[in-house]
Amino acid sequence: MSSRSETKKAAPGLRRRDLVEGILMAGRENSAATVLLHTAIAERAGLTATDTKTIDTLMRLGRVTAGEVAGYTGLATASVTSLLDRLERKGLVRRVRDAQDRRRVMVEPVRERLAGGENVFGSIRQGFASLLENYSDEQLETILDFMQRSSKRAREITATFTANPSSPFLPSIKK
Repeated sequence: MSSRSETKKAAPGLRRRDLVEGILMAGRENSAATVLLHTAIAERAGLTATDTKTIDTLMRLGRVTAGEVAGYTGLATASVTSLLDRLERKGLVRRVRDAQDRRRVMVEPVRERLAGGENVFGSIRQGFASLLENYSDEQLETILDFMQRSSKRAREITATFTANPSSPFLPSIKK
């Protein structure tokens, strides 16, 4: 086998490795840009990024239990309780008894108080939707699959962090 054909055979592996590395780097950049965007939006509203993402989760899921919020966000139940207390004091969520099981308490967003946020997020959503016009339906299916799997993996890692503070993912930097 000539070195020229060996190079051709090796190139796809190198290309894939480069693509994977590029995607991982782009993911980091996207994550940082997204966190900074949501932090800026949250600060303008007098909230934290965790507050706004929890509200977004409730807007998408509707009425759920605090335990379901914890399960979906990966946050510890004690953290979710104080988070929901804070959001309830601000009038952004409310706790209501479940109509079918009065022992169960549900959490729901106060949609009338949150309606103004749709203007901000609507324009952001439209901006991202226009980016997607550059991709074929097949490419969009791949992007959708990756984003869904990536979100699931991020929630799993979050749950691991909150369940085990000495998780091996990152060394502790607390002093």
